[in-house]
Amino acid sequence: MDMVKLFTDSCSDLPCEIVRKYNITMLPTPVHFGEDIFLDRDNLSPAEFYRKIDESTELPKTSQITPAVFMKAFKQALDEGYKVLSINFSSKLSGIFAAAVLAKENIGSDDIHVIDSRCASVGFGMAVVKAAKLLKEGKDLSEVIETTLDYCSHMEHIFAVGSLEMLKRGGRIRKTTAFVGNILNIKPILHFQDGEILPLNKVRGEKKMLQFLLDTMEERGYRIKEQEVIGINHSANLALAERLREMIKERFGVNDFLISEIGAAIGAHVGRNTVSVFFQNKDRVANPVVK
Repeated sequence: MDMVKLFTDSCSDLPCEIVRKYNITMLPTPVHFGEDIFLDRDNLSPAEFYRKIDESTELPKTSQITPAVFMKAFKQALDEGYKVLSINFSSKLSGIFAAAVLAKENIGSDDIHVIDSRCASVGFGMAVVKAAKLLKEGKDLSEVIETTLDYCSHMEHIFAVGSLEMLKRGGRIRKTTAFVGNILNIKPILHFQDGEILPLNKVRGEKKMLQFLLDTMEERGYRIKEQEVIGINHSANLALAERLREMIKERFGVNDFLISEIGAAIGAHVGRNTVSVFFQNKDRVANPVVK
């Protein structure tokens, strides 16, 4: 049986207890507040990040994990006798996957496998946990990669954004859209298509927003009750995530959830009060790749 070291990046928004449980190495994304640089989920917890947003006069910015960071981590694993499986944030949204691939090429080892998940946040994190469980069960690395790619290809991301202002500054929506949305309490609902963020709908108010999330789950989901786990994330609003969880439990009879707070890497672009749901779509919605 292959010895495999599993890597990911902090855009997966995996809670630290899950990272420890499955022996996952999570490389942190750099986050900038002015001239100060922090590392997501390393020396900057989600709670500390949202406090800094409130205290800072500047919006946070992120930068990608460098090839050098990946090279150091991958080389150490290889030197210890492991093969490397790195599952990373969507290449449509970040250069992290490209940095990991460049690290592999610079090392020149066929024992390094890098997946572009075409997923984000907990949707991406669920794929990492899926791979970790398969490795723990003793599955061959080739089977783990194949199963992970299939899982990512059906991963649905539906999310209501908390901060139109941060999306606007990040270039995700136009300024006029953000202004009107803030005035009218419009909740923009977005989704992923092959690792890229696209608009899905706009609703007014939290109640209608949550109802739309559930309706979309019913429309797109594959046997929701039978799915191994449903993912939910939130940014500094656990009560909203728990409300969504209870609504999903009541409607679909689901009991297993992965709930996580959005860290700085994703939170820098969506701000407070974002909530998302992640589940397996009956159709293929992405084309993840491995290199």
